[in-house]
Amino acid sequence: MNNPAQKISQKIEAYLFWKGEPITIKNLCKVLDTDMDTIEQGLSVLQEKVNTNSGIVLIRYDDMVTLGTHIDVNDFIENMIKEDLQKDLGKSALETLAIILYQGPIKRADIDYVRGVNSQFILRNLLIRGLITRVDDPSDERAFLYRPSLELMAFLGITDIKQLPDFEEVIAKLSSFKAQEKE
Repeated sequence: MNNPAQKISQKIEAYLFWKGEPITIKNLCKVLDTDMDTIEQGLSVLQEKVNTNSGIVLIRYDDMVTLGTHIDVNDFIENMIKEDLQKDLGKSALETLAIILYQGPIKRADIDYVRGVNSQFILRNLLIRGLITRVDDPSDERAFLYRPSLELMAFLGITDIKQLPDFEEVIAKLSSFKAQEKE
């Protein structure tokens, strides 16, 4: 693979797959340390590749790009989502939800750090279920913060996050742990 556009296309595809969320073209330029023209060439190559017998598509909207599922497999994916939503939340999803409840709004990287594993698919599941929401991170335009949804708070019967069980005690322990960690 000597073609530079193919190489950058491969990197773009891998990065979009790994991130699992929309990315600005400007961010792609930074991450891949290249110029806008090279990114556009790579996106064109990727677009051609996924247009040919692929279950995924490249979605572009304004200056954002992401990977999505092809319309031909929508029914299959919809059935998988319904099946996922009918299952009870597993231990890892409940753990992630607790982290978001007590520490939200919180970055995915911080959730991953606390859990010690990648939480991308769990976060997607919680988002689909409407248990959490994703908002822009005001300190970093490339990142999102996760927080409990209003629907989750209503389901839990709380009107303020401070009404969570042992909220003050948990927050104090977390602060103590973070202080020890910095030492």
